[in-house]
Amino acid sequence: MTNLQKRDQKHLWHPLTQHKSHPLSLPITKAKGVWLFDEKGKAYIDGIASWYTCMYGHCNPLIIEAISRQIKELDHVVFTGFTHKPAIALSEALIPLLPGKQQKIFFSDNGSTSIDVAIKMALQYHFNHDQKKPFILALEDGFHGDTFGAMSVSGLSVYNGPFEDFFLQVIRIPVPTVENIEALKIKLHQLIAEKEIAAFVYEPLVQGAAGMQMHEARLLNQILQITKANGILNIADEVMTGFGKTGTNFASEQIETKPDIICLSKALTAGMTAMGITTCTQDVFDAFYDDDITKGFFHGHTYSANPLACTAAIAGIELLCSVEIQKNIQRIIAQHQHFEEKIKNHPIVKRTRQLGVIFALEIDIQMDRYGNLRDRLFEFYMKNGVLLRPLGNIVYILPPYIIGEDELNKIYEVITASLEMIETSTLSAKELM
Repeated sequence: MTNLQKRDQKHLWHPLTQHKSHPLSLPITKAKGVWLFDEKGKAYIDGIASWYTCMYGHCNPLIIEAISRQIKELDHVVFTGFTHKPAIALSEALIPLLPGKQQKIFFSDNGSTSIDVAIKMALQYHFNHDQKKPFILALEDGFHGDTFGAMSVSGLSVYNGPFEDFFLQVIRIPVPTVENIEALKIKLHQLIAEKEIAAFVYEPLVQGAAGMQMHEARLLNQILQITKANGILNIADEVMTGFGKTGTNFASEQIETKPDIICLSKALTAGMTAMGITTCTQDVFDAFYDDDITKGFFHGHTYSANPLACTAAIAGIELLCSVEIQKNIQRIIAQHQHFEEKIKNHPIVKRTRQLGVIFALEIDIQMDRYGNLRDRLFEFYMKNGVLLRPLGNIVYILPPYIIGEDELNKIYEVITASLEMIETSTLSAKELM
């Protein structure tokens, strides 16, 4: 145990961690580009862009320079009754990129809070129209965050179990597939007839925490058409999918029916600082625009529209729209496709899937999400200089856009080696769980 680990253990409580079985966390002392460095100087390729945030690389000089200039002028000011240039400039850069008819931006602190804001907007939207619609529609196995509203619409019990008795009223429907779409549409019409549904919350095209599970745009569109036709607000959770990861700037661009509300975070500020954004159409905003002050949206965060976060987001958008990053995205997609062709017929690969820069493979062994084999895989990847976080038997890659061809090939090689390790392992079935 290093000195930093001893100091860490004294007071720190890490997220998604059972500290009795996982008492030690690895100290990272430096990051640059796609690389993380521990206190001994060992380097690791960040194959998941630190939970899909640092998409333009760690410590990107363009973003650092922009923040450095801004911090000398204005660090923070309350956003209630005040405004500032970084927030205005961000709105002018972001709104033209968004799919559909998004017109207004509401700031919060992170992805979970952007979802909570969206849910409150939807519930009050109907309330302000003198309609009480208490139900929220959501997809099974979705994940939208850890605050109570976001947890309510999430469907992964591993996160939600102790809290489910306290949730909002949520109706879950399966992800649309070719096999279930017709029955699902019939069921959806029945639910709409029986329940007062305010909104439908969904992850467009990719359910991240569910293991990068992917669904077809044309099938999801059929669900969105029904909800929209029945006055249900469609809320697209683009916290993970946004800013280029699915091959377009936003996943919703690939779906005909556009959302009424969009939730953004993670790559929004390029991993530099925390910020969430909830955008909406003019129609949604107009429901709150009234002489009656109680119809206003009384929700606020102390660090709403922090100028430094806004500046990082502006620089991130500049990078996203650059020719270099767009070319890199296409190269990563091509490399993923080539790797998929090579690995999909491996004896212990059950299936593969790929969309944009997201690649996932499913190992043909049943295991717990945070079980023994998952831990062994994580340790194997780290030992070989690659940061990947398997979700049960699902291994996925979501690399920074600046990753080089050799670095990405290194990730593929380490994953392939891990499959060979599993295939030749003498571990019992019990030990693999």
